[in-house]
Amino acid sequence: MARNLSRITRTRLAVAGAATAVLAVGAPAAYASLADETRPTSSAVSSSAAPSASTAARGEPFTETRLLFGTERPDGGPTVTDKQFMAFIDKEVTPSFPDGLTIQDGRGQWRDSNGRIERERSYELILLYPTGEARKKDVLIEEIRSDYEKAFAQDSVARLDDRTRVDF
Repeated sequence: MARNLSRITRTRLAVAGAATAVLAVGAPAAYASLADETRPTSSAVSSSAAPSASTAARGEPFTETRLLFGTERPDGGPTVTDKQFMAFIDKEVTPSFPDGLTIQDGRGQWRDSNGRIERERSYELILLYPTGEARKKDVLIEEIRSDYEKAFAQDSVARLDDRTRVDF
């Protein structure tokens, strides 16, 4: 009886160990198919944005550019209004990006040249374009930034670029 119990216990331990190994090996593949916000931060799971072998890549390679426009004027002049900003978009942005864009209202803060924290209403402009057009679009985006700085006496317009995949 003791001998049978010992063999049964060893068999159960072996099965449990094998199941644990299978789960541990399978876990990264399972997590890789979930959205980034649900993926654990364990070093065992790759943080790469590339799709896993079990997930087909969707969409085409695009570049996403975000521009952050402040509305307060450093010289103390009147803030940029919604009407002024939308007129700027219509005149300076839409002709270069007629396929579409997104504008979001925001609140931001930054440290000015005197070390003060400045808080202001802002706009975030999101542009998507095929990565193959990035060089051509870069020139247009830099013109937009420069034109806004001049038109509304701004110190800068922040720019963030990221590669992504887009499927419309």
